[in-house]
Amino acid sequence: MTPLKIAVVGAGVMGTNHARVARSLPGVQVTHVVDPDPERAARAAAVAGAEPLADVGEIVGEVDAAIVASPSSMHEEHGLALLAAGVHVLVEKPVATTVEQAERLIAAADAAGMVLQVGHVERFNPAVLELDRMQGDVVHVEASRIGPYSNRVEVGVVLDLMIHDLDIVLALAGGEPSRVLATAQRTRSGTEDLVSALIEFDNGVTAALTASRIGQNKIRNLALTREKDYVNVDLLRQDVTVHRVDHSEYLSDEGTRYRQTGVVELPFLEHRGEPLFLELSHFVDCVRTGTTPRVTGRDGARALELAMRVRAAAGL
Repeated sequence: MTPLKIAVVGAGVMGTNHARVARSLPGVQVTHVVDPDPERAARAAAVAGAEPLADVGEIVGEVDAAIVASPSSMHEEHGLALLAAGVHVLVEKPVATTVEQAERLIAAADAAGMVLQVGHVERFNPAVLELDRMQGDVVHVEASRIGPYSNRVEVGVVLDLMIHDLDIVLALAGGEPSRVLATAQRTRSGTEDLVSALIEFDNGVTAALTASRIGQNKIRNLALTREKDYVNVDLLRQDVTVHRVDHSEYLSDEGTRYRQTGVVELPFLEHRGEPLFLELSHFVDCVRTGTTPRVTGRDGARALELAMRVRAAAGL
């Protein structure tokens, strides 16, 4: 098999992680790491055994695909240049900074016949992959994504953390958001640090989400209330637990009584592993086979649009 040549654009924390993981993929060669900071580009390139470069234009004609992990304000510029040059693109979340930018990226990928995948890596968490079998009969979804404060993050908590869960909720709800309520607090930065949102969908499904970067521990949890069971998902432990209650009644001398029996199921997760590895493996497979990504540009645009609605509802 001819090695698939991939470049990583952006040598920050995420770009370096992408370079590290992409290097381990079978049949893949990470050829270049692009960043305007030469020292940072060199450090990330060393991780992947790649060549450091300063400009995206230098990789045109040299690679088959690229991972865009530059600042989100540069996603449109970098993505459009690469797609127009016939390069398949995985762009980190959020797909762009505005829905209009996201639409232009989608249109460019369609026009060029290129793969455009959005890096909502949580969709490749083995526990979330297991939820593919449980999408039906969802009544309500709760999501909590909490962690300690980090100075390196420039955007607010909605686009940094909550957008992961907004993407998952959109995939699970099976409808379109019809009403969004939200509140926000700023305590450590100039942007929102804690946001709570309530979303109603046109098919009756509801969702309650909390995202905070001022917590003292790390929590990544999903809970699905379904018509006949309750599903708890620990995204950090990659565990899924299904709770089901069976009711029965019987007649005693004192009259009708009820007996309740609880059933707990622990599904076997077939694809345990690092979500980023699973995400990049999927991207490579889509590039090689021309199949539609699990997280398309349209999915990224929907998550971004809902994130903007949450921010607007919170007065941000």
